[in-house]
Amino acid sequence: MKIKIGVSQLFLRIVLGIGYIVPGLDRLGVWGKYGSKNISWGDWQHFVEYARQLMSFIPAALVQPFAIAATVCELGFGILLLIGKWTRLAAFGSGILALLFALSMAVSFGIVSPLSYSVFTVSAASFLLATTGTYRWSIDDYLINK
Repeated sequence: MKIKIGVSQLFLRIVLGIGYIVPGLDRLGVWGKYGSKNISWGDWQHFVEYARQLMSFIPAALVQPFAIAATVCELGFGILLLIGKWTRLAAFGSGILALLFALSMAVSFGIVSPLSYSVFTVSAASFLLATTGTYRWSIDDYLINK
């Protein structure tokens, strides 16, 4: 069975975009308070505590700026992927971000952690999306065909 690349890239853009936006909003408390069902962090403080564990190999003073940068990037890449604006750049950037996250998890928690959460898979999917020739049903496609 042959699946058209347009549908596949759209599906990949949507799930990656949502996959970056949801945790970004979780750490800002949008989905609920810490300890609530299906909430990982629920607020910035709990996220930074996790980030300290995740980035245990860097100076403590850099954790907060890196946590802010990661959150801005996740939300930005997620939105850009959903709407299909600067898609190739957003996909490549999100692939790098996920790869850095996976490597940090591997260093701090062991290799099983990023494998169990499929973080390398998310990174690879982002890089694959970056190599797609066109992005149907996107702002990029609309502007090219305008």
